[in-house]
Amino acid sequence: MKTLDRILGGLLLLGACGHTAGTLIGYAHKPELELWSLCASCFVFLLATVNLLRAGRPGDKALGWIALVFNLLWIPSVVWFGMQIGNLVDPRVVGFIVIALGLCAMSVRTMRAG
Repeated sequence: MKTLDRILGGLLLLGACGHTAGTLIGYAHKPELELWSLCASCFVFLLATVNLLRAGRPGDKALGWIALVFNLLWIPSVVWFGMQIGNLVDPRVVGFIVIALGLCAMSVRTMRAG
């Protein structure tokens, strides 16, 4: 399970890289949107880092709670993005939701470890 946990954290990290690249390419001429999208990239980089840290500290219940809350907060943002582009089954939407749900499960597992 620890391996799956780290794989999901790594996938979230790759997703943050993809989000950043897409932002720099897609919003190069829209500085206001580029700024907000880069802020979302920073959030996802931080979220991936917290999850990877949590994966290495299986008994840290506080870190488990932090990861759970912010993984759950990421999901509505992703759904909202899917609604904005008119495609809730877009691979970016589905991918981020699957990863976030998997990391939520791993966070609960961390909180139950004892």
